Amino acid sequence: MTKTEALALLKENTNKRGIANWNKDDANTGGLKSFGIGLTQLRKLAKQIGQDHELALRLWKSDNHDVKVISLLIDEPKKLTREQAEEQVEDIAAGHLAHIFSTCGATLAKAPIAFELACEWMESKDPIRRRCAYSLIYELSKNPRIKELTDEFLLSVIEQIRSRFDSEDTWERMAMGGALLGMGKRNKLLNKEALKVAKKMGPIDFNEETGNCDPFDPAKHLTSDHLMKKLGLS
Repeated sequence: MTKTEALALLKENTNKRGIANWNKDDANTGGLKSFGIGLTQLRKLAKQIGQDHELALRLWKSDNHDVKVISLLIDEPKKLTREQAEEQVEDIAAGHLAHIFSTCGATLAKAPIAFELACEWMESKDPIRRRCAYSLIYELSKNPRIKELTDEFLLSVIEQIRSRFDSEDTWERMAMGGALLGMGKRNKLLNKEALKVAKKMGPIDFNEETGNCDPFDPAKHLTSDHLMKKLGLS
């Protein structure tokens, strides 16, 4: 599919109600426009377009959030370079796009460079990079085949979160909470240590103004009946 065809497909799926909601959320739009298309629908459209690294690079240059999301969804993990990832994270101004860039089954998390970037970005002075780093840890924690994700390494990440969460803003704490959740699902030891930090962190109210969603409570998720049964803790 060409860039023109991809853009036409997105325009055909414009959602006026979604645009209205987008325009109300200035703090997390990063100054981007939007066709108002939800992530579920964007995933369907991405499958329709198909994986295409070169098209992804061209679409990323758009000033439209939905086009950038499609770019992320259709990119090919094995072709994603460090240079590209650094350019893209530098281009992310706020909220929603940072989330999709590094979590939600992100292409970046499937790339060979993901672990290396997560380690480096956790130490970055840039809050967007740190947020993406912890989101990557959440995604990578789902994969038991990544040899670098030893208990020793993940325990060090848990300790790092414990020592830093008080100094981070809401969205970085959200990403940290997600990382605790991902790590704490892996085994009993990690669950125990992640839960200690999650309890200290407490619920994270990321939606104070509208109240549309309940606060994110990592401790609650780490002690769910399903997870306790899975880990043999019930």
